[in-house]
Amino acid sequence: MSKKKVDILLENMTIEACAAEGKALTHWDGAVVFVPFAVPGDVVDIRINRKYHNYYEGFISRIVEPSKDRIPPFCQHFGTCGGCKWQPLPYPLQLEAKRKQVEDQLVRLGHLNVPEIRPTIPSDKTRYYRNKLEFTFSSKRWFGWDEDPDTVPPEDRVGLGFHVGKFFDKVLDIKQCYLQKDPSNDIRLFCKEYAVSHGLDFFDIRANEGFIRNMFIRTSDTGDLMVIMCFFYEMRDVREAMLDAIFEAFPQITSLYYVINSKLNDSIGDQECILYKGEPTIRETMEDLTFRIGAKSFYQTNSGQAFKLYSVAREFSELTGKEIVYDLYTGTGTIAQFVSKKAAKVIGIEYVPEAIEDAKANAAANGISNCEFFAGDMKDVLTDGFIAEHGRPDVIILDPPRAGIHPDVAKVILNAAPERIVYVSCNPASQARDLAILCEKYEIAAVQPVDMFPHTQHVENVCALKLK
Repeated sequence: MSKKKVDILLENMTIEACAAEGKALTHWDGAVVFVPFAVPGDVVDIRINRKYHNYYEGFISRIVEPSKDRIPPFCQHFGTCGGCKWQPLPYPLQLEAKRKQVEDQLVRLGHLNVPEIRPTIPSDKTRYYRNKLEFTFSSKRWFGWDEDPDTVPPEDRVGLGFHVGKFFDKVLDIKQCYLQKDPSNDIRLFCKEYAVSHGLDFFDIRANEGFIRNMFIRTSDTGDLMVIMCFFYEMRDVREAMLDAIFEAFPQITSLYYVINSKLNDSIGDQECILYKGEPTIRETMEDLTFRIGAKSFYQTNSGQAFKLYSVAREFSELTGKEIVYDLYTGTGTIAQFVSKKAAKVIGIEYVPEAIEDAKANAAANGISNCEFFAGDMKDVLTDGFIAEHGRPDVIILDPPRAGIHPDVAKVILNAAPERIVYVSCNPASQARDLAILCEKYEIAAVQPVDMFPHTQHVENVCALKLK
């Protein structure tokens, strides 16, 4: 996609609507102009800094007249932090914007034939709703426009927080985050202060050097708490001293892990997570089920909304108790177990072996005997031979990662021809692409957006498909 830098000032422009990626839009010179942090109805001056083939991108240089709908952002980091871009937008308007986003992807761009899209299901919590956050230690934190780096003492040049916008190497030092409940903020601030006071090297993301790299905090509605500390290399005495200090300061920690990650990225899916203190898992509950979640286990990051999301999936499955259900991309088997009481048998498939072990343990602990779980790459496991061995599915539920499903998986699903498919997606764009393939044999019977991430542009969407 070709682009070039420009410098054009547009004055007194009225923002028309919300757009993709958390931006808003207006029109100028016959093209769309995308602007972040704007609210429909705002009258603004826009500084255009990028021109593409058929649209422009810019930023607000001045709010001439705020929209009647604009509300003050509640977070001091708004506008610099890469998250929660829709804080100035009232929550009901966020929900409608997400419904419209689904409509645009499925109908306007995907050209799919869909019934009327239902209103977005709201989150009961719009703050402190996440159960998992990752924070990055940086030796060179992001400096605000009012800061002079040359006058900042060395101990204040480091940061622990989130990446800024689209910059992989820029980390904003977070003072308070409204995404995760206490003691998340206190743990993060303690870890930063401990590292600074003990002279520990924060990670240099560009040079790939430094001792302390990143950390994960997982909380649950049961009160359990998991902390995972990631180091670039091993210094046993120093590492143990820090972990002991964290556990002593926060005795409510259920699981304390550490990782030695010397590769070029922060992901820990392929790393060994070593339990240092406490229990190996934390617990989450849903209806009468309890799920044990390990260091690498996937669980929906908004626990309360997970129940609503899975309830939609179960409703769309139309189970009578006689069906064989395949739950693809099952994670720790949450959907599989959630629907199991209304199915004859459930087969769950997931790429991460540790998650499958959690799924098996969870099913056993919950007294569920009609679920089987298999680990492996979906396109390798879900074959015609696998289906012949385990039974043709009457219903397939799939909840893939953002990239959607592999074409080979779509082909096997079409060959299996279940009566119903329930497609849960965190990316309506890839979902629309996959639905276009599946609609060779299926029609879309219902579409239900669910808001898992308030104040962001992200939306979860569930589609019910029925065999033609």
